[in-house]
Amino acid sequence: MRRALVYEYMPRGSLDKYIFSERSFSWDKLNEIGLGIARGISYLHGGCDMQILHFDIKPHNILLDSNFTPKIADFGLAKLYPRDNSFVPVSAARGTIGYIAPEMISRNFGVVSCKSDVYSFGMLLLEMAGGRRNFDQHAARRSQTYYPAWVYSHISRKELGEICEAFDIHEVERKLCIVGLWCIQMKPHDRPAMAEVIEMLEAGVDALQIPPEPFFCGFEQDPAADSFQFSTSELSAISENEVTDSTR
Repeated sequence: MRRALVYEYMPRGSLDKYIFSERSFSWDKLNEIGLGIARGISYLHGGCDMQILHFDIKPHNILLDSNFTPKIADFGLAKLYPRDNSFVPVSAARGTIGYIAPEMISRNFGVVSCKSDVYSFGMLLLEMAGGRRNFDQHAARRSQTYYPAWVYSHISRKELGEICEAFDIHEVERKLCIVGLWCIQMKPHDRPAMAEVIEMLEAGVDALQIPPEPFFCGFEQDPAADSFQFSTSELSAISENEVTDSTR
């Protein structure tokens, strides 16, 4: 009388156990894992008769097999839509705070589509590159509280030839960050499709251009940043009512 959904056993557990600890990977392995996740999301979006939008891409939902091959898991928030749909009618926000796309919160940012998963993947990729969560209220410096803003500032300044104090970055780390920053552009139409993300991850870092500054990144140099709390107060209110918490 009972039904069960049985998954393949993933002996290495979830990705968050590695990227937020000292048990991390080489840069080449991180790039390989990121590429594997991107290919999985691309398949969900375009490889099936119906496009599958996951809506909850985050390290906790990326499982690793014995060879550390990533598998996308937990489809509890996923939705099926015809592949020719350019936007998806979603009545309530869904996802996990810190990875949820802006258009899931307010349609003023754009329509919900497969680009919403692209945003979540970008936040995931930045955490893989930084080895830390994107928002750290206990950071030593205020400018480092929001990692995407900090890394964008340093990468863009280095691109202009400026000397950045204590900023030494591996070329693969730089590539992961640039791709991640492209994915978290505030407007969905400014983000690449997953097929383009795969091309960027397969390419060399020299072939990548620095993206425009993501909307949230501007608060790092903004003295009035403390009053800009869309990502804190408004999202917190939504999380209590509509958004699935990461501890479920």
